[in-house]
Amino acid sequence: MIIQNGRVIDPVSGMDQIMDIQIQGTRMISIGKTADAAPDEEIIDATGLVIAPGLIDVHVHFRDPGFTYKEDIMTGANAAKRGGYTTVVCMANTRPAIDTPETLQYVLEQGNTTGIHVLAAAAVTKGLGGQELTDMQQLAAAGAAGFTDDGIPIMDEALLKAAMREAGRLQLPISLHEEDPSLITNNGIHRGRISQALGIGGSPSEAESSLVKRDLELACETGAILNIQHISTKEAVEAVRLAKVRSQNIHAEATPHHFSLTEDAVLQYGTLAKMNPPLRTETDRQAIIAGLQDGTIDLIATDHAPHSTEEKNKPLTEAPSGIIGLETALALGITNLVRPGYLTLSELLEKMTAGPARLYHLEAGSIREGVAADLVLIDEDEVWTVGEFASKSENSPFKGMKLYGKVKYTICNGQCVYRDL
Repeated sequence: MIIQNGRVIDPVSGMDQIMDIQIQGTRMISIGKTADAAPDEEIIDATGLVIAPGLIDVHVHFRDPGFTYKEDIMTGANAAKRGGYTTVVCMANTRPAIDTPETLQYVLEQGNTTGIHVLAAAAVTKGLGGQELTDMQQLAAAGAAGFTDDGIPIMDEALLKAAMREAGRLQLPISLHEEDPSLITNNGIHRGRISQALGIGGSPSEAESSLVKRDLELACETGAILNIQHISTKEAVEAVRLAKVRSQNIHAEATPHHFSLTEDAVLQYGTLAKMNPPLRTETDRQAIIAGLQDGTIDLIATDHAPHSTEEKNKPLTEAPSGIIGLETALALGITNLVRPGYLTLSELLEKMTAGPARLYHLEAGSIREGVAADLVLIDEDEVWTVGEFASKSENSPFKGMKLYGKVKYTICNGQCVYRDL
């Protein structure tokens, strides 16, 4: 395959120029001006398109095993392809949880059939119960990319400290969901002006920031590779900023919904704007954007969380939290970060490619000769309306919204796995 005349943006090297990329087998063999194509060689004309490394999402829920009426590994992967993702990391809160090599192997084997790289983080505690650590060494040997009890905070400080030490010894990241349940009444809505108007207790900022501060301290003490998941408050952003001075192993992720929306979205979209942690205030949203700008937040992750229409149609206090995000993430970044001038396109792509690759020690996230041909081709100026989804679910507040930036091709291991026809 030869991709011709595209604007190649590589966040790692800083490359940003019109070039051709030649692919042979699974790898890029030439970046520059290529020779004439062989008779049987596929040519993609990328004139007017950006060629970037395939996107990497460190935080997805494919609901398989156990909740496949919401999503399964194949439909989740199809949503990823449509969004420009070539690598995803599945969370462990399936049923059964990914706390044994057998369940982990199931996810990885199913992922191998999808055409993209489907990795999985294993659970920190058995059954996500927060009481007893999994055999982290055994899970690492079986292929776990990292460890997380995402969806459930780990409240036992001594247990978490032991988990951090073991994850650090294994040199694998530990990713934490930071919400203290003792401070929350009716989660999924920020405790503030909107929750008060609705008569719902909600989740205060302190529920996140208190645990973030505790866990950053533990990570600095143990040397663990820590990822603070789906950061949502200005206090947590500032805590991460300070901790990064002390440890190079601190990472934090922001979701497109947290840098795009505020608590006011709950009034407009109802349960489609309900998530954990919740949408916060405009001050918090701006703090997240500032954290993305200065590198405090080095990852953009979707927290792709499919739910059925029936579940989301329940009353606000009963419906599950979470939205899908793989198919809209890049466009939301272009629309709400790049076009307003907060980030350059290269800076946005860095947080969706090279940054995630660094966290998980992946040979991915860059464009260079000899590495796997994982690429996304983007029309950054195309305006499109969010409509039908490749995901099995459609729980998104962005449905019907006009966004900038359309994925035109997704290429993984040298194969075109998605094209926008």
